[in-house]
Amino acid sequence: MSPPSHLPLSRRELLKLSAGSATTMALPAVVAAAEPDRTGARAPELMQVDFEVNGTARSLRLDTRVTLLDALREHLHLTGSKKGCDHGQCGACTVLVDGRRINACLTLAVMHQGAKITTIEGLGTPDRLHAMQAAFVKHDGFQCGYCTPGQICSAVAVLQEIKAGIPSHVSPALDAPSAFTAEELRERMSGNICRCGAYSNIIEAIQDVGEASA
Repeated sequence: MSPPSHLPLSRRELLKLSAGSATTMALPAVVAAAEPDRTGARAPELMQVDFEVNGTARSLRLDTRVTLLDALREHLHLTGSKKGCDHGQCGACTVLVDGRRINACLTLAVMHQGAKITTIEGLGTPDRLHAMQAAFVKHDGFQCGYCTPGQICSAVAVLQEIKAGIPSHVSPALDAPSAFTAEELRERMSGNICRCGAYSNIIEAIQDVGEASA
């Protein structure tokens, strides 16, 4: 379709001109946002974070963009929690925050002011293993071991959830405690991926601890 005779521009040229004008109008705001400070670089926004990690009070001054996982690994040197997918899909970074399991890669450290955080290092030591750690060894619940810290932290929380009466998608009733069945545990542990495929041994380890503590 030919443009009207009174328009000096084609439709394509008009669209290009409009897009260019919009970019030019937005450019000053973008440049201002990226403008460096006197040192030549934009200073990060820092915040004081105080929390308890594995029973010890810790205080950090962090960039507000730092994840809880990076705070634990890079600032406190607690490298047991692993960075796997960094998208909250593999569960390797699972830690306990105020007794509840979370993916540490998906939450900011500054969001947990005053929280009580437990990593794999806080559950047990080589000389005094947590019951879940001992069960993983007994049932050979790991191969490469990369996902194991997150698996164990998640498993500890799973048993607490069952005892608290928190239902899952496969729980037979919403108002009654769930049993330590393989189906129940598989559903609750579905957010923790084991690329080595030690799933059956992991379930046996969790059942062992769950039944012993029932």
